[in-house]
Amino acid sequence: MKANFELMASYNQRMNKALYEVAATLNNEELHQDRGAFFHSIMGTLNHILVGDIIWLKRFACHKIALPSLEAVTVLKTPPSLDATLCSSLTELTVQRLYLDGIIVQFTAQLTEQAMATPLAYNNSKGLPFNKNFGHLLQHFFNHQTHHRGQISTLLYQAGVDVGVTDLLLAIPNE
Repeated sequence: MKANFELMASYNQRMNKALYEVAATLNNEELHQDRGAFFHSIMGTLNHILVGDIIWLKRFACHKIALPSLEAVTVLKTPPSLDATLCSSLTELTVQRLYLDGIIVQFTAQLTEQAMATPLAYNNSKGLPFNKNFGHLLQHFFNHQTHHRGQISTLLYQAGVDVGVTDLLLAIPNE
């Protein structure tokens, strides 16, 4: 599982970089245009991914098997809602994205089988308590990003720009 999550962290970092580079070709109005997506716009959806990452990384930082790479996220402010706008400019959002992606890569490098098999107790955004397998929560974490990056790819295509191939298959090394 560790190798899988390291692959997902690398893929995540590469795809985020590609999305942000393509998004940077659009003007501010195009980035904020409501295109009918759940989080309305490209910027709204990019912000949502950042919000989700911060929420989950802060939960992961509270895991009883503490990982040093997550200490940096403990000081981040918890987003007030899933649709919060943490950054209004793409430049600011890019800085935050690069920062978190670096932490995610370090975090997956520090994972252990013991940590992934140990449950994580946390409260959801409504305060309800959960106790779930940490490895499965990590899978959700990466799936959440992939899901919303797919939405952003569509929104970018609607705006006239193509991200190119986004398949995980390209990140899987040859044997």
